[in-house]
Amino acid sequence: MDNFILILIYLSLGFAMRRVPKFPADTPVVLNTFVMYVALPALVLQKIPSLHFSWDLLIPALVPWILLLLVSALILALGRLLHWSRDIIVALLIVLPLGNTSFLGFPMIEALFGGDWLPYAMIYDQIGSFVALATWSTILAALYGVNAVQSKVSAAAMAMRILTFPPFLALVVGLSLKAWTYPPLLQTTLDNLAATLVPLIMFAVGFQLKFSLAGERLSPLLSGLGIKLLLMPLLVLAGAMLLDLSGKAVQVSVFEAAMPPMISAGAIAMMAGLAPRLVAALVGFGLLLSFITLPLWAWLLHQI
Repeated sequence: MDNFILILIYLSLGFAMRRVPKFPADTPVVLNTFVMYVALPALVLQKIPSLHFSWDLLIPALVPWILLLLVSALILALGRLLHWSRDIIVALLIVLPLGNTSFLGFPMIEALFGGDWLPYAMIYDQIGSFVALATWSTILAALYGVNAVQSKVSAAAMAMRILTFPPFLALVVGLSLKAWTYPPLLQTTLDNLAATLVPLIMFAVGFQLKFSLAGERLSPLLSGLGIKLLLMPLLVLAGAMLLDLSGKAVQVSVFEAAMPPMISAGAIAMMAGLAPRLVAALVGFGLLLSFITLPLWAWLLHQI
């Protein structure tokens, strides 16, 4: 519980410091860049050696892609039923299937479950969420964004983006060095850098936290929040129970599926001009509500 309270403190601190002139508007960009290139790779290298290879690893690797298919089909059906515009449907297709599985998922899993659960979350995030962001979200934004006519989707560019993404590189290096014990100085360096992840991430998230609500967007907003925070983890949990699956890999997959919409996916949708007010509301309200729903999901998973 102390770790969860610390997350809220870091988030509130970032939200408050936005009003201090000494902090420039691009503060989250700088912090997120440090996290992406230094702190997150350090955490991956720190935790991956504790990962034990088993068939269970297929669960966090496959669940994000199964959810992507199911949720996309549901969004298309709801869009037709409720007569949503194309920009709303595409925005939801970009934002809803992908959760904030690293920037929020890693700190919340460490706070509510423990650090030894993180390797499963890293598989879920890197094999699922990030690859989907680099492919699915990018393709949709390029095809249906406001500049879609000028946009070209390059498979080589997407592959290069994945292969050169620092946390993904760290995952590959960590797996290849799994049998090797880190020297003490390297281990200490990784521990210290990884420790900066939670405060910097939550400060940056709090700094850029915004809320926007428009009456004409209420239907997709409520539907989106319900799908992301409630239905998606319920689908994973129901599937696991149906297949008689259990263990850390399953619980992490359920919890990661319950994460609010990914900030990076939201940024892609907004930059593409796809229902930006709706996307901002989904990200903002989703994050706020997740501080209620995620502890409830953690409690439920601990009871199972």
